[in-house]
Amino acid sequence: MEWPISEVARMSGVTARTLRHYDETGLLTPSRIGAGGHRYYEERQIVRLQQILVLRALGVGLPEIGRILTEQVDEVAALRSHRRRLLAERDRLDTLAGSVFRAIAALEQSRKDGRPMTINRPENLFEGVEPSQYEENMREFPGLAEELGRRAAGMSQADADAAHRARTAQMIRLAELMAEGHPAGAEPVQAEIDAQYRALAGLRAVSAEEYRAIGRACVDNDTWHAAYEAIAPGLAAYQHDAIEVYAATRLS
Repeated sequence: MEWPISEVARMSGVTARTLRHYDETGLLTPSRIGAGGHRYYEERQIVRLQQILVLRALGVGLPEIGRILTEQVDEVAALRSHRRRLLAERDRLDTLAGSVFRAIAALEQSRKDGRPMTINRPENLFEGVEPSQYEENMREFPGLAEELGRRAAGMSQADADAAHRARTAQMIRLAELMAEGHPAGAEPVQAEIDAQYRALAGLRAVSAEEYRAIGRACVDNDTWHAAYEAIAPGLAAYQHDAIEVYAATRLS
């Protein structure tokens, strides 16, 4: 049995434009191309598309997906490998959910007692959050990615862990401001965004449009979006909106 590209797009939720891009890059070649250049797909291509989408959901880039699928020519072996990845990701998300729960408990207790938040083991807040999910996705911004890679290469593990904890702490502070009802343009929020911008600008100059693109990635990039939403629902859009305000008022 075969399906036209429009039907494959409908079934998978992937746009026809994306499917054509997968074909052009050799990632997913249709079973045949009919009259008028219309692409058609059979069962084997549908299974391969599922594998691509699973790996994309796990944050794997398209070049790496192509390498993985090329090396794993046995579809059953490939699917088993993807299942192991999914189970590992499920376990990581379960751990991350526990970390967020501990942060919520500490915040609620501090509000109840009217005292500053205290955490007996702050490292517990960072269980399940992997530093690589941020650096890997900076590849969408080549100049910054190159500089981040160069800096990371010279870091000790302790320094890398500290930098990661600082980034996650920024996300938690922003989540607290959101929970308190501050709009994205409020001064405390913009102060946090300014600190984030200055950290990036310390690597190299970052234009207003580049910073806006990073803000959009918080919503559009699946891995980034999941990381923000794991801290607090709505945080990805809140970060995006705050960056938009900052770029418009301070970088224009």
